[in-house]
Amino acid sequence: MPSSVTPPRISAAFVGALVGAAAGIVLVTAAVTLSITVDGVFAAVAITVSALAGTVVGAAVTPRNTRSNSR
Repeated sequence: MPSSVTPPRISAAFVGALVGAAAGIVLVTAAVTLSITVDGVFAAVAITVSALAGTVVGAAVTPRNTRSNSR
């Protein structure tokens, strides 16, 4: 039985986590720019939740090999 955790899936999850963390940082930066008081707990939660969501999406939506073998 092949393992469901493959290197492309791990890579996609890692990239998803990076993109999610970046989105969280943008969210916190936008809140500060709009003069909304942001404490450290909110910033940590926003970045962590975004990174976790990105990890889940990256692991779930893995690009498949779409090249067809015409032989």
